[in-house]
This record gives sequence, C-alpha cells and structure tokens, in this order.
Amino acid sequence: MNKLTSLYDAILSKLSFLDGLPALLFRLILAPVMIIAGYNKLAISGEAESFFDNFLASPDVVQWFGNNEWGLGLPFPDLLAFLAGWSEFLGGWFLLLGLLTRLVSIPLMFTMVVAATSVHWHNGWFAIAPTNPETSAAQVLNWLSIPGAKESLENSLEVQERIEKIRGLVEEHGFPDYLYEKGKPSILNNGIEFSAIYFAMLLSLFFMGGGRFVSIDYWLKRNILNQ
Repeated sequence: MNKLTSLYDAILSKLSFLDGLPALLFRLILAPVMIIAGYNKLAISGEAESFFDNFLASPDVVQWFGNNEWGLGLPFPDLLAFLAGWSEFLGGWFLLLGLLTRLVSIPLMFTMVVAATSVHWHNGWFAIAPTNPETSAAQVLNWLSIPGAKESLENSLEVQERIEKIRGLVEEHGFPDYLYEKGKPSILNNGIEFSAIYFAMLLSLFFMGGGRFVSIDYWLKRNILNQ
C-alpha cells in the first residue's frame, strides 16, 4: 500500500507542471460566453445616440430587466443592467487574459446566481429538454427518489412526442434536407443547467486562480515575489 501511495505521489509530482491547464480550459470556455453576453447587454452592441450612451446598458435590456409583465421585474433596472453588462464584458476579457481572475470571478458568480434564480429557476434543470427518459440524467435522480425527477422523465416523453410531430410536419411539408443540414430540432427548456455549470467553473477559478504558467496573474505574482 505504501509503495502504491509513493508511486501515486511521484506521478502527481511529475505532472504538477500541468496543473494550470484546468484553469486555462475553464477560462477559455467562460471568457467568450461572458464577453458576448455582456456585449449584447450594452448600448455598444447597437446604435447609441451619443458617445456617452455607448457606456450605458442597451435600452431594450433595461426594459427587460425592469418590466413586471414580460421581463424580470427587477428594481433599479438601469443600474443593474449596466453592472451586469460591464461585469460580463470586462470580466470576460480579464478571464481570457488570466488577469485578476479571483476578483472578477466574484461579480460573475453573482450574475450567474441572479440569472438562475430570476430567469431559469422555474424551468427546472435542463437547458435543452431531453427527449428520451432512458438516457436523461433525471433517471439517476429518480432512482434516488429526488422530488421532481419523475415529472422530468414524464416531460421527456411529452417533448419526444412534440419533436416527432415537428419532424413529421417538416418531412411532409418542408425542406428536411435543408432544415436539418445544421442539426436536428430540439426544444429549449431554458433551465438553470448552464448557469449552474458556469457558476461552478467560476467558483473553481476563485479558489485556484488563473492557473500556473498560463495566466498574467501567475507572472505578476512571481515577479512581485522575486523583487
């Protein structure tokens, strides 16, 4: 047992120079998502009336943040849309560079929590509705008698039925070769799946930083310590 433990430790020691790769991969996945999400919330993504308006949130996003009937119904929509937009846009670029990684992860985690609770929560977990209960991740939760799992599996059957009707209509009246060229149709469930995954990735970056050798944070810290 001691020999196996020593061998395991030796292997990990030799691979330690690669321990920055998980952080790098997380950053490369998250950065484009955050940058484009923030960009689309800001007036710079459209046609601003003046130069200074470019720094504000997009008017339609502000309306969506504040409207109680078809939007989020949040207080201070101008301020929240502005903060969300710039946190995601600038935070995404900082993540890409690995600069102030731990710091910028904090507001981005907050935006993920707000998105999950205010936009996606009532839709359940899945971002894309599963069409086969046998391969749905809810099957495991159903084995554990987790509340809502059985309903999720039943929903998969209903989604499957609707997808089959959509495909039938396309096959009969549409242009299936053209319409399916880029992929088969699916039903957007718009659940918290992506928000939760992004939150977990950001939380990991908060604790482990931008990664050894692969972030500006690492080289800045190394230069400061060597002075």
